[in-house]
Amino acid sequence: GEAAVADFLADGFVDGTRIVTRGLSAGGLLAGALYSRRPERFAGVVAEVPFVDVLTTMSNPDLPLTIAEWDEWGNPADPDDSAVLRSYSPADNPPDADTRPALLVTGALHDTRVLIREPAKWVATLRAGDPARGAGVDPSSPVSRGTVLFRAETGSGAHAGPVGRFSQLEYEAEIYAWVLACVNAGADD
Repeated sequence: GEAAVADFLADGFVDGTRIVTRGLSAGGLLAGALYSRRPERFAGVVAEVPFVDVLTTMSNPDLPLTIAEWDEWGNPADPDDSAVLRSYSPADNPPDADTRPALLVTGALHDTRVLIREPAKWVATLRAGDPARGAGVDPSSPVSRGTVLFRAETGSGAHAGPVGRFSQLEYEAEIYAWVLACVNAGADD
């Protein structure tokens, strides 16, 4: 993630003002970590049903995946594991409000893997942490630097977006339209 972007920039393969990253679930964690650690490197970040409140989720053994995933992620009850989890958890490491790229976060009401409260809490934390409350954000543009959008899937869809071929295509079109707007937002005609 972070090293690959640095290499692409150093080699001149990409325009650093036009990079958008996208990740789903644990990939959303990676996208969120990049958003937190190197926000200046991205025009936009798409975090779909992101696993971003790592400490809270991994501390709750009543959730369906938690205990089985302690071997992979670590158990927050162990102080060493807790420190590592906290070091990259996007919910625990919000970037400064003035350096943030545009962010599109999704959540799904019926997702049993990443409960909707996790991405919703992250969005609320980011919005609350913006002392200007988005004063520098252009309200007519969903892709201004610092914009934090939340798309909640309330239908029968779950972890991978809406159910049904046409609903899934519409969803992908929304994501791609937003990504293209981010890429073109800072570009000269």
